[in-house]
Amino acid sequence: MTTELDVAGVKGMFVAACDAMLANIELLTHADQAIGDGDHGVGMKRGFSAALAFLKENEPATVGEVFKGVGGAIMSASGGASGAIFGTFFRAGNKTLGDATTLDGAGFAAFLKAGLEAVEKRGGAGPGGKTVIDAIDPAAKAAADAGDDLEAVLSAATTAAKEGVEATKSMIATTGKARTLGERSLGHPDPGAISFSIVIGAMAKAVAGADVAAT
Repeated sequence: MTTELDVAGVKGMFVAACDAMLANIELLTHADQAIGDGDHGVGMKRGFSAALAFLKENEPATVGEVFKGVGGAIMSASGGASGAIFGTFFRAGNKTLGDATTLDGAGFAAFLKAGLEAVEKRGGAGPGGKTVIDAIDPAAKAAADAGDDLEAVLSAATTAAKEGVEATKSMIATTGKARTLGERSLGHPDPGAISFSIVIGAMAKAVAGADVAAT
């Protein structure tokens, strides 16, 4: 099994995540139209297109620089709350992983924990509010219990994130634009949670399929 990735491998993992997001913009738009103003897909397209450009145009020296660059690109290009949230989330990886030149499961789990805390602080929200946090929180908890193998950690996080997305269907939105719908938000998944699930799922698939360089 893949235990860790070098910097090139981490870049490849993020390229796979960006490609997956850009392939699902219509899905995200429809999801947001159900409980929001329908602009989530547009914002994610701008943000992850910018992240993809960063990955293709730069050669970061450390794992932390990859996370920082991706987060910064998303934050600068996306616009809106979702861009700020996802940008904050990924930038937390730079603080957690620092100057590391490899990424293993324990490191990724630490990033998810730090990213979750950063998003909660920035958005002033917590689990149960029908937000992206409801996918990140279970993913972070599952990753923390999955050991040091990166493939195993990503697999556990992906399963938990998907379950988190499903759980948002039974939640009433208390944060963001969807909160004005009240009980009318029931039955619909949170678009941000879907986006996170797509990202983590694409990362897991890339690593499991050896589509990125492993060390």
